[in-house]
Amino acid sequence: MNNQSNRSGIAPVDPLIETYMRELVAHTDHPVLLDMEDYARRNNFPIVNRLAGVFLETQAKMIGTKRVFEFGSGYGYSAYWFARAVGDDGLVICSDSDTQNRERAQQYLTQAALWQRVQFNTGMAQEVFAQTEGLFDICYNDVDKHAYPEVWRLAKDRIRPGGLYIADNVLWRGRVAMDTYQDASPGSTAAIAEHNRLIFKDPDFDAFINPTRDGLVVARRK
Repeated sequence: MNNQSNRSGIAPVDPLIETYMRELVAHTDHPVLLDMEDYARRNNFPIVNRLAGVFLETQAKMIGTKRVFEFGSGYGYSAYWFARAVGDDGLVICSDSDTQNRERAQQYLTQAALWQRVQFNTGMAQEVFAQTEGLFDICYNDVDKHAYPEVWRLAKDRIRPGGLYIADNVLWRGRVAMDTYQDASPGSTAAIAEHNRLIFKDPDFDAFINPTRDGLVVARRK
């Protein structure tokens, strides 16, 4: 790892580059999507944001995704993108412990004509997953960061061959590459670093990190 003088973190991609990339996907603007993003800004609610959302939809379409499980769905922002990808005969299984997030997701995704493609479960993501049968085309991880290694271990054997495991925040504002840093929450950086090591050392997966926003890992099951 390299020494860094900024202990709070580093931006994986220069903001000017991300601004340019955002301009390129302006065609994805939708009134509901803009409302969801405005809510996140006003309430300091963490979402994957536009560039990551477009990336999720593209990855899902590339492998013909029909069944997605989300570990941590918030109020449905990432589900918006997955639901667009799976089509009318697909399903996005969401999980979140906050009932208000479910209500907000239903409101937004109904307005976007996507709610019928979503099964939104209220409860701890790991418990919902354990109660859900079958394999998935994509397992998406965006829970509390200390649980990242646990979620990887749970999900990896439930992904079909050729399917994907995707997780957000795997660069954690660059802290995973820093010798010294101010952790966002105790143990979160160490947990994400362990999570990343587990993925890249797993012989059953091919993996890559897209540094957009805060880093998204994509691991394809062989």
